[in-house]
Amino acid sequence: MSSINLPEVLTEVAAVFARYEQALISNDVAVLDELFWNSPHTLRYGATENLYGYEEIQAFRASRPGTALMRTVLRTHITTFGQDFATTNIEFVREGKASLGRQSQTWWRTPEGWRVVAAHVSWMS
Repeated sequence: MSSINLPEVLTEVAAVFARYEQALISNDVAVLDELFWNSPHTLRYGATENLYGYEEIQAFRASRPGTALMRTVLRTHITTFGQDFATTNIEFVREGKASLGRQSQTWWRTPEGWRVVAAHVSWMS
């Protein structure tokens, strides 16, 4: 399919994903809130929590400790579909943790820009 990984869309999503990653490790809650779709349909399954809707995700971010967030991304896989839909997936490790972390996000281009509409974080032993 010629609409998969269009170079200009792939570049856009890679840039917004890099912005998300920087905000995550620096605990820039304002940017993290901005990059999630402000909708009751948004969801985030975390390593220890299930969050339904933007308000639950925002409350989680506001109360989460802002320390020990640094991680090393081992592998990144981004796929775009047409002009307005993408998935991002990474494998990562945190210092002092033996398990492998995985993060998946579904991104959608809204009138405000690219936003995460669904996310999942999990750990493998």
